[in-house]
Amino acid sequence: MTRSRDRDGRGRARNARPRDAAGRPLPHGAPGVERVPEDLALSPAETVTEAQRLLDSGRPFHAHEVLEGTWKDADDDTRDLWRALAQLAVGLTHAQRGNARGAVALLRRGAEGVRLWRVLDVAVPAGLDLDGLVAHADALADDVERDGTAAVTSARLAPRLRVTRPGV
Repeated sequence: MTRSRDRDGRGRARNARPRDAAGRPLPHGAPGVERVPEDLALSPAETVTEAQRLLDSGRPFHAHEVLEGTWKDADDDTRDLWRALAQLAVGLTHAQRGNARGAVALLRRGAEGVRLWRVLDVAVPAGLDLDGLVAHADALADDVERDGTAAVTSARLAPRLRVTRPGV
């Protein structure tokens, strides 16, 4: 029996299959990790907090879903920034899954998106450490390009999203 594609109420394709911690789809009915709700709407600060929690727990794919939700709901001033951050998370996902080519491509695309956004005269939302994120993405992409994904550690999959202040 061929299973039809999952669709939402408006007919848009959705994937209701469970996923593992790395975001890979599992067979229907298999136990998976908790999914990010498709209708999740968070403030920028809440988005950064939740994305950081997911990154820290080794779940960059799920952090991507949180960032993507904010990207899709963002105003014109920050939409490109949230998209670039979601791309960085997808790059981390590819690195976690051992896909060096995909990791390098998405880390570089996300870093470039952040760089392009930085030239705008717009306040950085939610205390994001954009310079730190770009440096992290560039260094990880360089390392993966040179050495492959074998050297990717869980710590490198969880960059600090916010500027860290002494005593905080």
